[in-house]
Amino acid sequence: MDKKLTLSLDKHVIEKAKEYAQQHSTSLSKMIEAYFDSLTSTSHDHSEVTTTPLVDSLSGVIQLPENFDFKASRTKYLNEKHK
Repeated sequence: MDKKLTLSLDKHVIEKAKEYAQQHSTSLSKMIEAYFDSLTSTSHDHSEVTTTPLVDSLSGVIQLPENFDFKASRTKYLNEKHK
């Protein structure tokens, strides 16, 4: 049985969520229900990371050099950002 829930959220968050829901042919209620269900599901093994089809489709799009230093790159980016 469905029950009504009232939430207070930032207006801009609601607007963006409504657009997202419309683009994905769903409702805010279904999105929130699915989110809460995923948070509280006991059947998931949280030690195993799963990816969405979108993440899978983006994997391998960028080719970096073999010796690319992620940590140095991130440090340089943050230093430039916070000057």
